Amino acid sequence: MLEQYKGCLLGAALGDALGMPNETAPPRLHAPLRGFRKAYKGHPNDSLKQGQYTDDTQIMLIVGRQVADREYSEDAYAAALKETYDAGRLRFPDSAVHATCERLKTIRWKEASVNSSTAGAVPLAIPFALAFTDLIECSERLVVACSVTHIHPGALAGAVTVATLIRTTLAGDRDPLALAAAAAMREDELLGVRVREALRLADESGISIQGAYERIGSDSSVYQTVPLACFLSRRLDDPDKLLTIASQTGGNADTIAFICGAYAGAKYGKSGLPSDLLEQLESRDLIEQLGIDLLRRTGQPIPGGAE
Repeated sequence: MLEQYKGCLLGAALGDALGMPNETAPPRLHAPLRGFRKAYKGHPNDSLKQGQYTDDTQIMLIVGRQVADREYSEDAYAAALKETYDAGRLRFPDSAVHATCERLKTIRWKEASVNSSTAGAVPLAIPFALAFTDLIECSERLVVACSVTHIHPGALAGAVTVATLIRTTLAGDRDPLALAAAAAMREDELLGVRVREALRLADESGISIQGAYERIGSDSSVYQTVPLACFLSRRLDDPDKLLTIASQTGGNADTIAFICGAYAGAKYGKSGLPSDLLEQLESRDLIEQLGIDLLRRTGQPIPGGAE
């Protein structure tokens, strides 16, 4: 299980870093390029180096560390998010996260969150799915945590959908993607319909990835980001190819690849991820340590007494 915990976090960060230069760009599905790259000059991420991740992984690590240390609260998360933003360290934040951080300068988080369907709350799904093994408890806690920045039902549903995907993958369920689609349907019917359609397209051999992409889209809303990540995760079994394609989708490529990487890591473990890319990933050791600490948080034994 430790391999899966490490793999889930590393896979998420890996997908985020691979998708970083392609965020807001056009898709490149006809000739995807493997490996890390810098963003083009003038891009919001152009200050980042190859192998560095965006705000998605930053938020995952902030919340994950608080949860692992049993110091998490919505007040603590809001304070850490605001501090990172005010210091200019939050990397090209999602529009709703940006708006919330601006509002946090003058009001408390309960009044600062935004009615937005963007996927900016999705990164919280990973640490909560790793820390809380009961899916109901995980979902309930996650929804409250996401409300620090997002109050739109679709945004909350998107996070619960991803948490369900990761939690059921870790639990060894036969079809985690179908369970994620069912969770989406319970939480937000529109999202549920779109995730189910994405999985149907993935199972339809006659439609190409490009064709499905044109029907699903890759913008920053959960109604495109989460379904496209589910489509790619169903269609592509090889983690290396999944990460490469997901990171080339343009639009919200960093978050799409973040979700796909988290799923691949939870399914195949750290050893199933591309080792050459892991060697170049920012803060790899810190991310692996968080995996150890989140597994310890569940009360499960740590293999080999890892620290």
